[in-house]
Amino acid sequence: MNATLVTGGAGYIGSVTVEALVARGETVVVLDNLITGHREAVDRAIPFYEGATGDRELVRKIVAEHGVDSCVHFAALSSVAESVADPERYLSNNAVQGMALFEELVRGGVRHVVLSSTAAVYGEPESNPIAEDAPRKPVNPYGMTKVVLEQALEALDRSGQITFAALRYFNAAGATGTRGEDHRRESHLIPIVLAAAAGRRDGMTIYGTDYPTPDGTAVRDYIHVSDLADAHVKALDHLRKGGESLHINLGTGTGFSVRQVVDTVESVVGNSANAVLGERRPGDPPVLIADPGKGSEILGWTPTQSDLESIVRDAWSWHKARPLGYGS
Repeated sequence: MNATLVTGGAGYIGSVTVEALVARGETVVVLDNLITGHREAVDRAIPFYEGATGDRELVRKIVAEHGVDSCVHFAALSSVAESVADPERYLSNNAVQGMALFEELVRGGVRHVVLSSTAAVYGEPESNPIAEDAPRKPVNPYGMTKVVLEQALEALDRSGQITFAALRYFNAAGATGTRGEDHRRESHLIPIVLAAAAGRRDGMTIYGTDYPTPDGTAVRDYIHVSDLADAHVKALDHLRKGGESLHINLGTGTGFSVRQVVDTVESVVGNSANAVLGERRPGDPPVLIADPGKGSEILGWTPTQSDLESIVRDAWSWHKARPLGYGS
């Protein structure tokens, strides 16, 4: 059986997707440099290579030895703030190495790529909910690198060398029974609020309380990591069946404010997160909500676990069981 290469398969969303692919009988091989991923997140029975996506020789070897015919490409640095502070690192790691990966995949006969993209490609949208045909105007280097990769895949598609699905995430959250968020420097809201409510950090800050939203705090579209994994599986099926290349938003179409997230976490945990109010952060739009219609129409994908309370409860179960993450 041909194999699916999952780059970044030891990361948060990557490891959950690996789990989903294996559960349905797929042959999977994982490539991860473990800069942000965790070896413990990948079952020992799965072939695993520690290395960079830009290591052409290693990618060539994996494709040839495992008969790789498809790739799900997660591997990337993903901190917006870090990308602004160190754009060269993001251009090198995400864009340059990603381009090298695509070149070796084509050379090895791999014909289908599912790309982990992001709503950051839209920048500060003119309207919400955001449809896939909204202009790509990223306002940070992280978003720019994802646009570069999308454009590279579009060029390969036009030349008939590859078909692709660019999946633009909104706010990934939640956990499964065995996989969850364990970032060395956490920047995501829900795990930060959970850690504060659990007493593992000294409170948290709500950045901006004067946005034009119902409660004055920023509104975001949260999507359960299990629903994200299901979308990747469906996108891969779509391409294998001869489906055309596409760009798909992965969100619910419903937004929740920072204050709603804090309130939900405090209710689930049963403790205060000791939230303090701060100024807006530059570049934070008031509202980011996906138009998810295309995913439903083309892929038959509908989020089933992405109500806010379910997301928070699943994430809390993970953090309670593993207070030190995969090092617990």
